Amino acid sequence: MRALLVTLGMVYVLSFGSTAVAAERMNVLVMGDSFMTSNGSARQSVPHVLSSLLKTRVKSKAVTGARHLYRLPITGALGMNISKQYRPGKWDVVVMNGGGNDLWMGCGCGKCTRKMARLISPDGKRGAIPSVVARARADGARVIYVGYLRSPGRGSPIEGCKPLGDALEARIAKLAARDPGMTFVTLADMVPFGDRSFHAADMIHPSPKGSAAAARRVAEAIKKAQKSSF
Repeated sequence: MRALLVTLGMVYVLSFGSTAVAAERMNVLVMGDSFMTSNGSARQSVPHVLSSLLKTRVKSKAVTGARHLYRLPITGALGMNISKQYRPGKWDVVVMNGGGNDLWMGCGCGKCTRKMARLISPDGKRGAIPSVVARARADGARVIYVGYLRSPGRGSPIEGCKPLGDALEARIAKLAARDPGMTFVTLADMVPFGDRSFHAADMIHPSPKGSAAAARRVAEAIKKAQKSSF
């Protein structure tokens, strides 16, 4: 009888422990462009590092070259259109980025007033970005929108995009400020002037160090949001 009670007690402890661990795990979806896919072959991309930091499985649908404003139907459905990367589900957190390719490849970071407005209006209420955020929020997910690294001021071919990038992210921050279920994570202050170590050799995409640093900020934002929800 005593042996039976001990056995039952062990089963209870193991079952309770398993449930506790499962309750702590999150369903995380990552969407976006090459900022999210960089260093993936070495398992050092933002989603890979984020999975390690959060100790949970992170599903990434991000695609290199993806845009928010993308018209071709077939490749768009395969993920070149960032909104098409979203899959309805019981996501606890959806981490996303995007907009850089729309401004750089879409209008050369030049006269982008109309394209910027299509991405997100000046008040942050309308556009492709608010629409995809709203879809994730409607499914009950917290949204973490991630900004881009800034150039260290040395040798970046997209140095001229900085003013537009700042304007885009200011609008996204306005969107996040109105929704307690959304957080905007800025990376604008991450790269010290003259420090090329956060970027890959092309001075556009993040190096493994840059991906890891961004993932840490995202993880901190998620943990902070979790604490505030209690």
